[in-house]
Amino acid sequence: MTPKILIIGACGQIGSELTFKLREIYGDKNVIASDISYSNLEIVNSGIFEILDAEDYAAIKVCVEKHDINTVYLMAAILSATGEKYPMKAWNLNMNSLFHVLNLAKAKFIKKVFWPSSIAVFGTTTPKKNTPQFTVMEPSTVYGITKQVGERWCEYYHNKYAVDIRSVRYPGIISWKTMPGGGTTDYAVEIYHKAITDKKYECFLKEDTALPMMFMDDAIKATVDIMSADNEDIKIRSSYNLSAISFTPKELAESIKQEIPDFTITYNPDFRQAIANSWPKSIDDSNAREDWNWKHKFSLQDITKEMLKQLGEKYKNQS
Repeated sequence: MTPKILIIGACGQIGSELTFKLREIYGDKNVIASDISYSNLEIVNSGIFEILDAEDYAAIKVCVEKHDINTVYLMAAILSATGEKYPMKAWNLNMNSLFHVLNLAKAKFIKKVFWPSSIAVFGTTTPKKNTPQFTVMEPSTVYGITKQVGERWCEYYHNKYAVDIRSVRYPGIISWKTMPGGGTTDYAVEIYHKAITDKKYECFLKEDTALPMMFMDDAIKATVDIMSADNEDIKIRSSYNLSAISFTPKELAESIKQEIPDFTITYNPDFRQAIANSWPKSIDDSNAREDWNWKHKFSLQDITKEMLKQLGEKYKNQS
């Protein structure tokens, strides 16, 4: 089956880079980008683009039929920190959009679905180090609740209706191309911008807060890899643990100091500290590595060098 892809939420942090990668692999005409507004003109102008509300079932169905879509990547979501400010808005968007796509797959309008979960599914009662694939999940944020409930529905639709649903639990994502979208791990992107513009950064987490992180290139690779894997190799239909590296704000600052020696960091924890405290420090993703040969590429220093290089050029071109 040649993928004819619809990306819902293509203007977001992960969706935008995923759009470019999928167009590179499958061709511009086979990848339809969509979002609720023209918020990312680079995406809007790079190929076929549709205005699409992820909460509108009829509109999604029309778009799927119009473009003869067989594969949907549902990237639209309200993330952890924003979700705490607007809990019902987060619940409605995150859950309704998933049900719409699952029901389209159940009705055979589409054949394959990618839906991202998150380390936010875990909570304070979850083992913090090398968090196992199957463990206690008592999320304390609206975002985490929507992802944990979503995982159960994904597995249910696969078992009950044979929906080919595939998912990974993303850790914190670091990218130089797009700004973060209101998550608790956003500091790990903001810090690089401030290192270049101000040579200093005030962090909203404590210096010793270890969290699982991943460079965007690795996150996109994992997404493409799981969707390209043979059907029989996908043994978990809720969501796979996914990991690359874990580090603290202090360790990240030290890696920046190796490149920018006069960089300084201060700490002023806010409400996001409590969210971070409920999440794992490191993740056991051996199931993904065994089932569909997942491997990450970027170390912390690799990420720091690439972020500072690319952002340095970006700010230079803007001046």
